[in-house]
Amino acid sequence: DRLICGDVGFGKTEVAIRAAFKAVADNKQVAVLVPTTVLAYQHFQTFRDRLKGLPCRVEYLSRARTAAQSKAVLKGLKEGDVNILIGTHRILGKDVQFKDLGLLIVDEEQKFGVSVKEKLRQLKVDTLTMTATPIPRTLQFSLMGARDLSVISTPPPNRYPIQTEVHTFNEEVITDAINFEMSRNGQVFFVNNRIANLPELKA
Repeated sequence: DRLICGDVGFGKTEVAIRAAFKAVADNKQVAVLVPTTVLAYQHFQTFRDRLKGLPCRVEYLSRARTAAQSKAVLKGLKEGDVNILIGTHRILGKDVQFKDLGLLIVDEEQKFGVSVKEKLRQLKVDTLTMTATPIPRTLQFSLMGARDLSVISTPPPNRYPIQTEVHTFNEEVITDAINFEMSRNGQVFFVNNRIANLPELKA
């Protein structure tokens, strides 16, 4: 039962992929629990691309999948054809049966409630928990020695140090910042508090 702490973009997902593949190589199944449907699909793409060409079947379960797709995934899971299953708390449902679950990976565990965590404890398998911001209860467990703690403190080589600037709304500053990030193949999150303004901002 290990907690991995690291800033966004420090490589927690890479650690998870390698741990998952190690479990699959030992003929065990892996469950990856994430808080949102969007993240489930993102992780599915990342895991699938990284493990392409290897004898490892990656699937995902979420509200975004049709009933027929979900049924096929559950069948494959029960028969052992699906090696890695990624999903929201849907994967803790009673109809989800693993043939031989060996590893559970929980991403952003601070977004799950205590009831979900109790269900996880009942699985009694090796657990890898990843977070950038551990909640006090989790941190307390780690500091007490009830679970192992690993901290990824070294940024990847191409990682720029974080810069924080506060400005009044200025289109030029925003355009420059976005263009710089796009020029290095980065990603940009633009957070706005009003849904009605989104088309205006996009323009």
